[in-house]
Amino acid sequence: MLALQQYASSSDEESNTNDAEAGGQPVVPSPIVNPEYSSKNQLAICAAPTVLPTGVEDDKIHIHPDTKELIYNPKFEELFAPIVGPANPFKTQQQQIERNILSGHVEKAHVSEFQFENQRRTFASYGYALDPSVSANGEIKVVGATEEGKNPESVRTVFETSKIRPLDKRKRKKNSDPSDIEGFLGPWGGYVDEQKVAKPTEEEQAELDELTLEEEQTGRGGLPGPVVPSRSPRCRSQPQIRHAPEKCFLPKAHIHTWSGHSKGVAAIRWFPRTAHLFLSGSMDCRIKLWEVYNERRCIRTYYGHRQAVRDINFNNSGKHFLSAGYDRYIKLWDTETGQVVSRFTSRKIPYCVKFNPDRNKQHLFVAGTSDKKIICWDTRSGDIVQEYDRHLGAVNTITFVDENRRFVTTSDDKSLRVWEWDIPVDMKYIADPTMHSMPAVTPAPNGKWLACQSMDNKIVIFSAMNRFKINRKKTFTGHMVAGYACSLDFSPDMSYLVSGDADGKCYIWDWKTTKLYKKWKAHDNVCISVLWHPHEPSKLMTAGWDGLIKYWD
Repeated sequence: MLALQQYASSSDEESNTNDAEAGGQPVVPSPIVNPEYSSKNQLAICAAPTVLPTGVEDDKIHIHPDTKELIYNPKFEELFAPIVGPANPFKTQQQQIERNILSGHVEKAHVSEFQFENQRRTFASYGYALDPSVSANGEIKVVGATEEGKNPESVRTVFETSKIRPLDKRKRKKNSDPSDIEGFLGPWGGYVDEQKVAKPTEEEQAELDELTLEEEQTGRGGLPGPVVPSRSPRCRSQPQIRHAPEKCFLPKAHIHTWSGHSKGVAAIRWFPRTAHLFLSGSMDCRIKLWEVYNERRCIRTYYGHRQAVRDINFNNSGKHFLSAGYDRYIKLWDTETGQVVSRFTSRKIPYCVKFNPDRNKQHLFVAGTSDKKIICWDTRSGDIVQEYDRHLGAVNTITFVDENRRFVTTSDDKSLRVWEWDIPVDMKYIADPTMHSMPAVTPAPNGKWLACQSMDNKIVIFSAMNRFKINRKKTFTGHMVAGYACSLDFSPDMSYLVSGDADGKCYIWDWKTTKLYKKWKAHDNVCISVLWHPHEPSKLMTAGWDGLIKYWD
């Protein structure tokens, strides 16, 4: 054959070459056959040809079930033809069925949504339903153990009115005569056998009122009772002062949204002691005062900053508050009238501002600025009375500790410094190569710990006592905060630690075990601030860069 003309073994080639080198006659190679006319390209070897049983003609092209791609358009009969080939003799009939779930094989069946709901309700009401599997002879089967379900002919669904349901037998009180003014019922007549809860008698109600009054006077757990709210205009709508709850619970539902800011919210603060109001500072240059109870309306809007508001802080009484803005001004506001009492500036951007919590030093406040300084102003004179200049980067937070005798500051220089009040030299400097910038710090309710939001997506805990040592055993992880100053807060009973997230989520950890208990999507943008209500056991407030403030219970 022409295809075999070029066939030669390697030994023949070697011998021909050796003969030529030895001086013998060179071997003339065979002429090259033109592949276009070669019959070699037309020969194909089929190792396993399709063998059909005698007398069976099969013109279908059988497609292997594992085939991922077809280069032609198959017919319906070919595409859905059964798998060709002998059955595996070593597998039982059940093993030969392909498993499509973990525990076995589920037969695919299409049931319309209405029919599925129909049978589900029928089974819930009567204890039987039609079997969706169709038998070979078309017989209707019923799933259920009731006597009615055993006879397929008597099967009725809940949508067939010929069957009376048990509750349909209840009789209603009827009086549709509109001329009967006192006895007219119309469509509001109740059931004949319906029992209504009876109201307490006058004697029982008087006894209940007496018990309630006694509980209010003694308070929870034998503590002093609530303070009677004042009716003066400055203390408008101040509710009863309650004490911190004995046990806090995880919030489960979104109960309210305060909307009014046109841009993202930067900070929120409770009204001191009562927390019946709260303040919010926003990137739209506005500060708003909101109600927590009743109508939850916006009581007042404070206009004065020309650029975004960075931080806000109440004094102890709540009559005044401070606001720091990117327009490089710190302003002192009258909460009631909305007037700017005075303004202060060091010609640098104030990143944080805080009144001295000491009762005798309410005229002094400190502010951390972008030029690495902590400046103390006197609100009476408007003068700078002290400067703390030791940080190497912008100052982010100021937190008072040790009964307000000291304060802790964090900065962009990735350090934490502790200062004695009125002494401009830091008494403690904490910096570690593993530390990151900490733009949000919150003290624990018992005053023993500082929770710091670290830029490596962790919350680290420092002791707030004399040593100010980091607690390596308590580190809270799981959230993403890199690049954002997401604030954090403790629950009043110190059971939980809550934090915002760059993705708009809210995270709650267990304080003792550092285990992540709960997380949920709270905002469409960064969840920048979270606050646990100091008197409500499960109320939580979150603020985000979507301009919304949300209340969770």
